[in-house]
Amino acid sequence: VQLVESGGGLVQAGGSLRLSCAASGSIFSINTMGWYRQAPGKQRELVATSTSGGSSTNYADSVKGRFTISRDNGKNTMYLQMNSLKPEDTAVYSCVAIDGRLIPTITWGQGTQVTVSS
Repeated sequence: VQLVESGGGLVQAGGSLRLSCAASGSIFSINTMGWYRQAPGKQRELVATSTSGGSSTNYADSVKGRFTISRDNGKNTMYLQMNSLKPEDTAVYSCVAIDGRLIPTITWGQGTQVTVSS
């Protein structure tokens, strides 16, 4: 599986961005996809996950009600719609794909920078 993110950038507080994560390769093996983020000097944080083809989603408390994770299985793409952005959302956002094998393989994208100005 290969993952390529896009959609990051600079936005003012209160604005919106949509991140995309395009998957290719052995996509049939993917069970869970998600987004992580890491801000400078901070630990990597799980932002949102989507399991079972998108039927089950989970969010970090810090983004609930503002971010929405979705998957377009026809396009093999996952999205993260981010609304009401705050400066503390500034981070490198990376998508991740986890397959359903007994010993899972985890694939990471290259990351995309999101910067929210106050």
